[in-house]
Amino acid sequence: MEHDRNQRVKQIFQDAIERPAAERAPFVAAACGDDVAARDRVLALLAAYDGTHGFMESRQHAHGEAAGLAVAGGEAPQGRVGTRIGPYKLLELIGEGGFGAVYMAEQERPIRRRVALKVVKWGLDTRQVVARFDAERQALALMDHPNVARVLDAGATPRGRPYFVMEYVEGAPITEGCDRARLSLRDRLQLFVEVCEGVQHAHQKAIIHRDIKP
Repeated sequence: MEHDRNQRVKQIFQDAIERPAAERAPFVAAACGDDVAARDRVLALLAAYDGTHGFMESRQHAHGEAAGLAVAGGEAPQGRVGTRIGPYKLLELIGEGGFGAVYMAEQERPIRRRVALKVVKWGLDTRQVVARFDAERQALALMDHPNVARVLDAGATPRGRPYFVMEYVEGAPITEGCDRARLSLRDRLQLFVEVCEGVQHAHQKAIIHRDIKP
């Protein structure tokens, strides 16, 4: 059932991007009919697709602006370590992007476990950024592959900034891990094949990452 819906979402999305921007939303509404979940997924994918235009060129500027706004607002990402978002306690800042910060967190209820939590940076919670963040969250929720971390939860902070929670996978960057283990060329290529299988799964969902890091 879920597989069929994913295939339908993919087809409607592919048909929609062939149409002028002004015609896409009405087309999606008509194509999805009463299937609200499918409609929301397609619209999220379209928002992510539209948001990529000009993104790579402006990424460096946006990242610098994001850092400046976070510090100016008195809430740099590192300063949130030790605070709580819902049932999650932020333990360590493990990465930052242009618009979001990723933390290792501890889920305290209903079960205790380590997770990765990504939240929109303070000062960047504009309608456009939140829409792109939600599109990313929706896109990741479509993934179902052993080589892609699963989305476990999603919500919003008391200030209204969206966040989502994923599996926390401990380890070094793949390049460092290969060097530390002194993997042979064959073993490195085999590991790379596994990475490509995860990327291919995303492509089959009509999702292009465009920013893959080691």
